[in-house]
Amino acid sequence: MSLASYIGCNIELSITDDEYSDESLYIGGCFAGEYDLQNVKKFQFTTPYVYEISSHWGIEITEFMNPKTCAESKKKLIELCKRMDGYLKHGDYFELYSCWVGEETEKREGEITLLINNFDIDQIEIPEKTLVRFEK
Repeated sequence: MSLASYIGCNIELSITDDEYSDESLYIGGCFAGEYDLQNVKKFQFTTPYVYEISSHWGIEITEFMNPKTCAESKKKLIELCKRMDGYLKHGDYFELYSCWVGEETEKREGEITLLINNFDIDQIEIPEKTLVRFEK
């Protein structure tokens, strides 16, 4: 199984057409299929547009992770917030949700809200099945 990360937003984003990129983070398919995207939209997000954030592995930040993988997730999250900051207007938001592919319909285990430009990456935890709302 693979850990996939998804974002939901109120605006349409351009996606990477290929299924794989050497970039550390890009908007486009990697692990999930169309059915998975529909399920995460229906069961987790409040937004009309849903995308997989492909990064060779999902974004998860917990104290129990391998330190290297956790550091990579932190780097991906910072990059994602920088990119989304360029798309969003003041008062808008985007949502992030990570889970194992096939578990998109399962009950979420947590929710947090963060300001897109005002959080300490070393002080947050984002385990799988946690909906994170980033507000601008």
